[in-house]
Amino acid sequence: MGFGTTAVSSRAASLLAAAGDRTLTGLVEFGRFWRFAIQTHWWIARTILTRRTWKLVIPECMDVGVMSLPVILVTGGFVGMVLAVQAIEQFRAVGLEEQMGGVVNLSVVRELGPVLAGVMIAGRIGGALTAELGTMNVTEQIDALRSMGTDPIRYLVVPRFLACFLLTPVLTLYCDVMGSVGGWLVTVVLSGVDSGPYWEYTRDAVGVYDVFSGTVKSFAFGGAIALISCYKGFHCRAGAEGVGRACTEAFVASFVAILVMDFFLALLLQTIGNWIWGFRPLL
Repeated sequence: MGFGTTAVSSRAASLLAAAGDRTLTGLVEFGRFWRFAIQTHWWIARTILTRRTWKLVIPECMDVGVMSLPVILVTGGFVGMVLAVQAIEQFRAVGLEEQMGGVVNLSVVRELGPVLAGVMIAGRIGGALTAELGTMNVTEQIDALRSMGTDPIRYLVVPRFLACFLLTPVLTLYCDVMGSVGGWLVTVVLSGVDSGPYWEYTRDAVGVYDVFSGTVKSFAFGGAIALISCYKGFHCRAGAEGVGRACTEAFVASFVAILVMDFFLALLLQTIGNWIWGFRPLL
């Protein structure tokens, strides 16, 4: 009896110790990440107006923006089509199929567009950033930059952060447009609803503040993706396995961050909108 109790106590102590170690490790990582983020913003404040910084940003804009555009367009279009397919019968059952365009497009602009574009960028660009910087870290190229007197955050992180931060809203707008076009194809072309009311109700339902809300979210998502991906690349473990694990961790962390930020930003922006204009019904 005493031996069994001792074994259970020892096991419980081991579990508590492991939980404590993981908690401390998480707190250390959290602190290191915010130190990394502060250093990045400090360098941005110092160098954003310099010509040298923008010479480094332009090539990153090509990778982040132009190379991501096809997948954003295809994904946004099909998401709009899926929303329309799921909603058309419900709206037709109550005789409101002509008003469906406003509801579908409002959902795309407010929520799905920014989140969808953020997730696509996290999967495509975030993974690429982590792999690139992780490989440089493993092969000691980042240490070589430090030995030459160049701050690697200024040279490697700032251009990638600015590219993601500035182009994620642009890609989100493309996603919104394609979502509206996809909804139009299903509603008008496939289901026979008049095209005029579809766009009229879209114009009435989607306001400037809705587009502004989606854009604000996109800026936040792009910055978070860049910071998380670059941080994971800078602090990945040695070897190919370490780089691959860092890419996976970067995507998971970016995805969770997008969802958490979307909730709090939606709550904040909706509160501000209701305070300024009051409650606006969808239909």
